[in-house]
Amino acid sequence: MVTRILLHVGTPKTGTSYLQDVLFRNQRVLAGAGILYPADRFDAHFLAALDLMQLPWGGLEREAVGAWDRLAGRVAESEQDTVIISHEILARAGRAHVERALTSLGRDRGAEVHVLVSARDLTRQIPAEWQENVKHRAELGYAEFLRQIAAPERAGRIASWFWGVQELPDILGRWAGDLPPEQVHLVTVPPPGSDPGLLWQRFTEAFGLAGLDLDLGNDRSNPSLGVPETALVRRINLSMNSQLPPPDYRPLVRELLAHQTLSQRRGSPRLSLPASMRGVVHEREQAWIEELGRRGYHVVGDLADLRGADPVDGDDATPWPDPDHPDEAAVADAALDAIGRLLTEAADARHEVERLRTRLAETERALAEAGHPAGHRFRSRVVGALERRRTGRVVLRGYRRLRRR
Repeated sequence: MVTRILLHVGTPKTGTSYLQDVLFRNQRVLAGAGILYPADRFDAHFLAALDLMQLPWGGLEREAVGAWDRLAGRVAESEQDTVIISHEILARAGRAHVERALTSLGRDRGAEVHVLVSARDLTRQIPAEWQENVKHRAELGYAEFLRQIAAPERAGRIASWFWGVQELPDILGRWAGDLPPEQVHLVTVPPPGSDPGLLWQRFTEAFGLAGLDLDLGNDRSNPSLGVPETALVRRINLSMNSQLPPPDYRPLVRELLAHQTLSQRRGSPRLSLPASMRGVVHEREQAWIEELGRRGYHVVGDLADLRGADPVDGDDATPWPDPDHPDEAAVADAALDAIGRLLTEAADARHEVERLRTRLAETERALAEAGHPAGHRFRSRVVGALERRRTGRVVLRGYRRLRRR
């Protein structure tokens, strides 16, 4: 029976994708230590969070129906001592969602609830959140994004989402409720230039994973883009959103182009705050540090990490890199890399289609000559195997187009 619940509820862009990948791939090791990470697919907790909050998400909300209750059911049936639930969009949960989550996970059955929040300075989070919007099909420019989140009324989808998942005192207030402060854990992201392994060390301490032989390979992450690369993705959105539906956008633009190609480019200027915003952002960071310090939560790291550092401004020859007006030569270079990757991917898919087409044709001839009745079943098995893989689905689409010619 579960006696301890570790609920990691955000925030975005704080190493959450890496943490969740490690937890997902090491479920057997965790189980051996009495820890349940209930997920039969990598995005299981994401779908559960969508279902809990009834959030629209490009059609994925239909796939998420019932996901929270299924997750809670696994927790209720578990014989492990500890359960870990982790997804950053849970930061957006309202008080009614929080109450449902805690009740369904077993708080009223005596389980000890611990809330964990990983947090990074607002100086880095603001540009990172705009970039995430762009990688999720957003078309608005950086200046407009900054204007919307700075407006006092926080009206509209952009501002309400941003502050819902980033305003640390409010997030912790909603999730921590009347929990003792020693059961509320704030993991701070180290400042730029820190040891790359330091954040994982902090996660290890907060989640009680020390001493476990975990595979820390990085199969999934949410890498950042530079200024020209982000500008390019935004231009793709402006040009292609009406033609490219979400099921194709995710694997082709967000994964193939943004994460696998453009994020690998080096030397591009990083997204940062304009000088006009830095003062007010630092004031808010300091207010949060003081408020969180008064609450007495368990801090893994240092609250001072939540105070952002200003970038080094360029001289007149190298001004602040404005993503709304990027260096066009740098954008063109990024576009060439993107086109090259798409051409390579298309060529690989075409070769796979041709190979598959030849194999199916040979099999059909052999079955016809043998009078074998199993042809349809064989084709169904091949198609089913391909449908279960992203590259397989691309191959099938290409094959079907060829068959129609």
